[in-house]
Amino acid sequence: MRRATKAPPRKGSDVVEVVVVVGGERGQGRPFLKGVLVLEAVVVESNMWVSCSGKEFNAIGRLRVRNPFLALMGIVRVSIKGRKERKLLSFHIRASVTDGRESSIEKQEPSVEKVPFPKGDSWSVHKFGGTCVGSSQRIRNVAQIIVDDASERKLVVVSAMAKVTDMMYDLIYKAQSRDDSYIAALDSVLEKHKLTAVDLLEGDDCATFLSRLYHDINNLKAMLRAIYIAGHATESFTEFVVGHGELWSAQMLASLVRKNGVDCNWMDARDVLIVNLTGSDQVDPDYLESEKRLDNWFSQNPSKTIIATGFIASTPQNIPTTLKRDGSDFSAAIMGALVKARQVTIWTDVDGVYSADPRKVSEAVVLKTLSYQEAWEMSYFGANVLHPRTIIPVMRYDIPILIRNIFNLSAPGTMICRPLVNEFEDGQGMESFVKGFATIDNLALVNVEGTGMAGVPGTASDIFSAVKDVGANVIMISQASSEHSICFAVPEKEVDAVAKALQSKFRQALYAGRLSQVAVIPNCSILAAAAATPFSASRANINVRAIAQGCSEYNITVVVKREDCVRALRAVHSRFYLSRTTIAMGIVGPGLIGGTLLDQLRDQAAVLKEKFNIDLRVMGITGSRRMLLSDILQQLLVGLAVGFLFFCICGLFSEARGIDLSRWRELEKEIGQVADLGKFVQNVHGNHFIPNTVLVDCTSDAGIASHYYDWLRRGIHVITPNKKANSGPLDQYLRLRALQRQSYTHYFYEATVGAGLPIISTLQGLLETGDKILQIEGIFSGTLSYIFNNFIGTQSFSEVVVEAKEAGYTEPDPRDDLSGMDVARKVIILARESGLKLELSDIPIESLVPEPLRVCASAEEFLQQLPQFDQDMANKRQDAEDAGEVLRYVGVVDVVNQRGAVKLGRYKKDHPFAQLSGSDNIIAFTTERYKQQPLIVRGPGAGAQVTAGGIFSDILRLASYLVPHHNYGFL
Repeated sequence: MRRATKAPPRKGSDVVEVVVVVGGERGQGRPFLKGVLVLEAVVVESNMWVSCSGKEFNAIGRLRVRNPFLALMGIVRVSIKGRKERKLLSFHIRASVTDGRESSIEKQEPSVEKVPFPKGDSWSVHKFGGTCVGSSQRIRNVAQIIVDDASERKLVVVSAMAKVTDMMYDLIYKAQSRDDSYIAALDSVLEKHKLTAVDLLEGDDCATFLSRLYHDINNLKAMLRAIYIAGHATESFTEFVVGHGELWSAQMLASLVRKNGVDCNWMDARDVLIVNLTGSDQVDPDYLESEKRLDNWFSQNPSKTIIATGFIASTPQNIPTTLKRDGSDFSAAIMGALVKARQVTIWTDVDGVYSADPRKVSEAVVLKTLSYQEAWEMSYFGANVLHPRTIIPVMRYDIPILIRNIFNLSAPGTMICRPLVNEFEDGQGMESFVKGFATIDNLALVNVEGTGMAGVPGTASDIFSAVKDVGANVIMISQASSEHSICFAVPEKEVDAVAKALQSKFRQALYAGRLSQVAVIPNCSILAAAAATPFSASRANINVRAIAQGCSEYNITVVVKREDCVRALRAVHSRFYLSRTTIAMGIVGPGLIGGTLLDQLRDQAAVLKEKFNIDLRVMGITGSRRMLLSDILQQLLVGLAVGFLFFCICGLFSEARGIDLSRWRELEKEIGQVADLGKFVQNVHGNHFIPNTVLVDCTSDAGIASHYYDWLRRGIHVITPNKKANSGPLDQYLRLRALQRQSYTHYFYEATVGAGLPIISTLQGLLETGDKILQIEGIFSGTLSYIFNNFIGTQSFSEVVVEAKEAGYTEPDPRDDLSGMDVARKVIILARESGLKLELSDIPIESLVPEPLRVCASAEEFLQQLPQFDQDMANKRQDAEDAGEVLRYVGVVDVVNQRGAVKLGRYKKDHPFAQLSGSDNIIAFTTERYKQQPLIVRGPGAGAQVTAGGIFSDILRLASYLVPHHNYGFL
């Protein structure tokens, strides 16, 4: 019999230590538990004996007990007797279990030649979570990854199978609640592992594992029975029970890897990993002791591949414990530090660390790299891929962590490592400035303020001392630079206790007025950015209640209302992660031109995104009666999930991705709603937090044009072929252009003159390069160009007009074209662009509508009566013909004399205006540089395709203007 190292207790001692070795007899396999039983009792006599479970043994002796669980639970009757008399006492035993092999019993180890442990870059560490080993097929996949790893040495940390740890905790809960279903639940645990083992393993490997499994299950049954009787489970017992899942998964995986021809041993991490319990459900690794034990373990189990249990460890007293929730990642990081690994790979079920929670932000992207500090900040503020403590061990030795998806091996994952020397070397460009965003919900703000705080030492210390006394956890602190207030965030469940403690602590200061208030603001969330630059949520109209930034600049945190949290998260995420050329679009007027534009956008969207990184998303389409909004699709998908399941399957809509342009006409009929311009604009601009918004007005409606000023003021870009705004009242035009220059928004209107021809941009280019405009003259109407190009004497004027209408060149009422008003508006637009301050009424217009026909009730009536006036036009044509000239309807901007005109002119047959065909437009710019030979722009000036193309060009022009914009603004 081995003697205990501890001396016998003296008379008057309070504690009797009884050494108990628990387990099977020699040859029955590894004992499942060895332990030390500490009994607290009053010593009656110095020479005493203890009766335990019906057997007597000396207080410092050694006794093998087959089933000591009732004694360990402290529910047995212990008899203490002296030499002369026997006293029977009943008392509760408080016991703790430790690993007997490293207990106070002197262990006689066989003489083995020690194999030195080879630390360094030859080791790669892998950690596989519960989802990765959730089934037999997934365990096979894990084994294959291990086999395929070309590293010289591999240490694999494995979690329990998916849900098993939860099942083990549930066993404890049911047993201590005296719920008999714990027995069936334990049988389910057995069945799950038995079926997995039978599917994975063969022959002796399977038999050996099943023998150990049944042995463990039988012991667990006895322990759970003891818990059931006691109605209580100690923490050490709970942690011993729940750690079995890792033992079983590690053994199965090791057997499977060996089956694939790899030299492999499995490690019970409780033999190696030593941690100190620090309270608050945390542990502190003892690296020195763990290194010693790892060396000892390796000397007895030399192997190039080690399959180690995650989650479980031991205390310095050899008490089994766990690393608490998310402990397997922590295990892998500690093991990586112990072996000085080249890299630690955390295998999980996501592609890496996302820039934000993808459940809240559909645009979240996988980050390529993170520094240790950035990963720490993101994990602290709620990113679920890693726990903050996982980063500490690897950061000490500069060991990279790679987060990879076991279900998507083609995904490169996220590398967490030292900060890159060049912030652009990871290929992420500006993304490196802001890595990610996260939120913490269910918080409350406590604000302590008063003039008596300023300059008074110790105030902050007193505040947080009171907070500490009630055990509250402070998440964030913000203090005014004037020192008159301190604001901090705590979990909402703790705020009442904190407020009461502060009011009690500062009762006198509150009464005297030195402190004005201790205020509580409930229902808050923290939004944090792992970044060195501030960010903006202001465009989402989010009210920030508090803000704080660490001096390291690795994070900035703000507090917002809980209901604003997701909106704020999406807003700031889009500010940094959506492309500068991601544009939310609203189309007003899906008629001939607007519908053609939508079709062009549909056809080119993929090419623009792939080749030019221009992402155009139509968030709304509205006419005068009905509109189609992207959020209506979302509501239908949520509210009518079954009926509209095909939308999901077809991918017609997802948050902020816009309307499917391949079916917009059909969708408008099916789920369109009554047009509401205010709601339409809010949906396009306010609901999705895409960085850029543009409204495209494809109408000729003056009422729509009147909203441009408000849209620009709200930061919405405007693109339009609508002439009404630029040719309307001069004061409104000047006000609009001034706002456009001041608001950093863009207002493009190329298609207002010349449809798809670059008339406006050419004029602006001349002026911007210092040229001086003398005159602009041209044929601005494609309709009138067609009419006079075909009015050559073979047809009457009225016949040519009817032909133009049937060909689709005219407005529904041709008088709108023949009146010359459309040309006059174009003349005013060019005149104002040239610097002239003219009103539309300043332009003399020669109308082609005979005065008697201007009052016709309809276009049909007008066309019926127009032939009466054919002779007048025939005479004008003939007079021009006799003079070797042609008739052309032109607009003129005389910049030198500051006037304009719209008229029917005559031009020599060799003049450029006489050379037109079809519906072409032609504009001649006479300038200081182009005085002798005017600069001429010529091409198609009418038709839905070219007009829509002109609008499309403005959209691409807007995208090009947005690319170099790198304003990272403050809140």
